[in-house]
Amino acid sequence: MHQIIWNQPIELDLVTGDVRTVKGPSDALACLADHWPRRGPSYVAARSACRAAIDGRRTVEEARSLFISAAREAELKAH
Repeated sequence: MHQIIWNQPIELDLVTGDVRTVKGPSDALACLADHWPRRGPSYVAARSACRAAIDGRRTVEEARSLFISAAREAELKAH
């Protein structure tokens, strides 16, 4: 199985001071699971959208947009 990627990767500034490059829904799911400081409604929506994008039920760009919203909710800088 090949990895689904976004048109443009996201650089995410983590609370540890590290920067993580998130290239697609699979990367986003790992980041949400391992590096997320605050899990609110946007976190849940992003996690669901990333899983759906991997399964072909949502577009990868919808998942990307919701991941960025979750980053804002968690007060992480996404660029």
